[in-house]
Amino acid sequence: MKEFVAYIVKNLVDHPDKVQINEIGGTQTLIIELSVEKSDIGKIIGKKGKTINAIRTLLMSVASRNGIRVNLEILEENGARHE
Repeated sequence: MKEFVAYIVKNLVDHPDKVQINEIGGTQTLIIELSVEKSDIGKIIGKKGKTINAIRTLLMSVASRNGIRVNLEILEENGARHE
């Protein structure tokens, strides 16, 4: 899952070397924390959240094939989560 998110996100941002992805795994749910350069957050979220929702939809589709649930969260610089 981590590689899947990395592939998508790194192709969307201007600073792919600054992309950091952390997986927090459980038995049934996987949380993926995404951190990007501050100037790239808008590119990941997209207009009215359409881009991040599309990424989440793709991620949920792949996860459901594997029988798990997944949650993608964007972290801001201070470590706060952006919904």
